[in-house]
Amino acid sequence: MDNGFTQLRASSDTVRIVQLTDTHLKAYEGGKLLGLDTDYSLQAVIKLVAEEYPEPDLILGTGDLADSGAQDAYARLVGYFDQLTTEHYWLPGNHDLRDAMAEVGGAKRLPGELRVGAWQIVLLDSQIPGEVGGHLGAPELRRLEACLEAGQAEGLYSLVCLHHQPVPVGCEWLDQQMVSDAKAFFELLGRYPLVRSVLWGHVHQELDQQCNDLRLLCTPSTCVQFLPQQVDFAVDTRAPGYRWLELAPDGSLNTGVSRAESQIFPVDRDAGGYL
Repeated sequence: MDNGFTQLRASSDTVRIVQLTDTHLKAYEGGKLLGLDTDYSLQAVIKLVAEEYPEPDLILGTGDLADSGAQDAYARLVGYFDQLTTEHYWLPGNHDLRDAMAEVGGAKRLPGELRVGAWQIVLLDSQIPGEVGGHLGAPELRRLEACLEAGQAEGLYSLVCLHHQPVPVGCEWLDQQMVSDAKAFFELLGRYPLVRSVLWGHVHQELDQQCNDLRLLCTPSTCVQFLPQQVDFAVDTRAPGYRWLELAPDGSLNTGVSRAESQIFPVDRDAGGYL
């Protein structure tokens, strides 16, 4: 840590990132979510990353990494992510326990801000302990403002990451869980023209939208997928996946999603929920 942020080095002027989200590892290896072995699906996605996008500059795990905050789950997660032989950083989701994450992964895996190349990456905590939905709150918004103020003074472009969606994604049941103070969040971002993108997980779906100067991105889970545009809970049959991002020194961003489509991942499509 240096002056409140973690400084990293990239292998080139363009920063290469892999986002792995909503891994939902159970307390024991081979545990299942809606009939799907989440260890198996995560390892399949990591194998795909190794084949398609080897040696990224960093990996972001954007929450719901353990399905019930179990320490054994985080320990396995470290081993799986370490297969990609690069630094990985986490933020908590509604299924996580931040204290267990820190105890297993160390405080270094839960930084508030990363700086690499021409970019700052701000990692926010939208978790409300014991609740499904998200909220940032005044302290986290003040921290975000301080990060963006310092980053702008340094001429850094910004990627802001959190777990819960700050915009509706078109699923009525999921959009009841979005960040409750999203209006204040976007009003803050709007004061800093070097913010380029907001990145999240939680919804187990892919989204890529442009909102004024902001690229809004969410990413498929490494396990179960949720069917888009639904009123009530529904499971999709699409394969697990990951997102890659390339942050250029001129502030432009290139990104895409890849899925482990060569394998079959059985899932209980008749389930009425998973919480």
